[in-house]
Amino acid sequence: MDGFLLAQPGGVMRCSGSRSTFDEVGAAVAALRGGATELIVGALPFDPGRPAALTAPARARHTAGPWRPAALPELPAVRVVTELPSPAEHIARVAKLVEQLNDPGQPLRKVVAARSVLAEADQPLAPETVAAHLLTRHPIANVFAVDLSPAGRPGATLIGATPEVLVARHGSTVTLRPLAGTIPRSADPDEDAARAQELLSSTKNRAEHAFVIDWIRELLAPVCTELDIPDGPELLRTHEVWHLATPITATVRDPALTALDLAVLLHPTPAVCGTPTDLALETITGTEEDRGFYGGAVGWCDATGDGEWVVAIRSAELSADGRSVRAFAGGGIVAASDPRAELDETTAKLRTFLGGLRCELPPQR
Repeated sequence: MDGFLLAQPGGVMRCSGSRSTFDEVGAAVAALRGGATELIVGALPFDPGRPAALTAPARARHTAGPWRPAALPELPAVRVVTELPSPAEHIARVAKLVEQLNDPGQPLRKVVAARSVLAEADQPLAPETVAAHLLTRHPIANVFAVDLSPAGRPGATLIGATPEVLVARHGSTVTLRPLAGTIPRSADPDEDAARAQELLSSTKNRAEHAFVIDWIRELLAPVCTELDIPDGPELLRTHEVWHLATPITATVRDPALTALDLAVLLHPTPAVCGTPTDLALETITGTEEDRGFYGGAVGWCDATGDGEWVVAIRSAELSADGRSVRAFAGGGIVAASDPRAELDETTAKLRTFLGGLRCELPPQR
């Protein structure tokens, strides 16, 4: 895919071609501030030390309202061929993390453990067609498709349907809606309502959510005024899971602080990495396979500093030939986490992307 798509309920950014590309965020920021480009779009990797995939597009169109794809072509059959790590190994990894988190002598308080599945398609998948199917299944999600070529992944595309906005800046107003704390939904309405209330009253999940909110407050306080953070989280539902969410608003102190600057400041959040961030990142990179752009950020920033950045969860990387796709999901691990429940949570989250392809996960033993 030679381009960029971010389709949100309130607006759509579509770009094609490139005037220049950047694998370093600093170079992209300099291009914006120096007037070399009026727009930067793309993706930030999970690990800030890895190459980014940012582009100054040749053509861009930003429209109000939701994306309404002109057509919805049929998808080829897609099937899971590999799970990395296996369900049993993921449970073992989480159990080891829980043991570590219960050691009072170490500073790690939370770490996000992720796993992935590799699926293969009978015929090539078109990135925009996949994105359109995701939008049909998740009409209020932030759906994206991003060319990863600038990061040294020629022809690969990051695709997803995320419920989480990392940060948006419009004028002097900054908005966020961090998510942390999750429970799978039920097809039975009464059971589903009970699960929602269970999540809202869960000590473990509220503690996990509080780590994220406290961290955001600490980072934004020096650069923002009028920081409005509710006392407690609210419920947010997707097709597969319930989340705890907290809507946050603030005002930037310095008008020169752009949406891209804010995204870099806040990424990776404890919701996708852990607490404290540096130690959690070191733990993840030392024990997991490369996450690539899963848990990173996708978005845009213009020359005025306005922009929108979403968290690249419920996402997958599509290969250049369109025949293979690796989907990721993770969960926040704290001292009270149950390893089997954490596996079930990642399974529910994986269904967000795989369900859009009508691809079933094998039974999780």
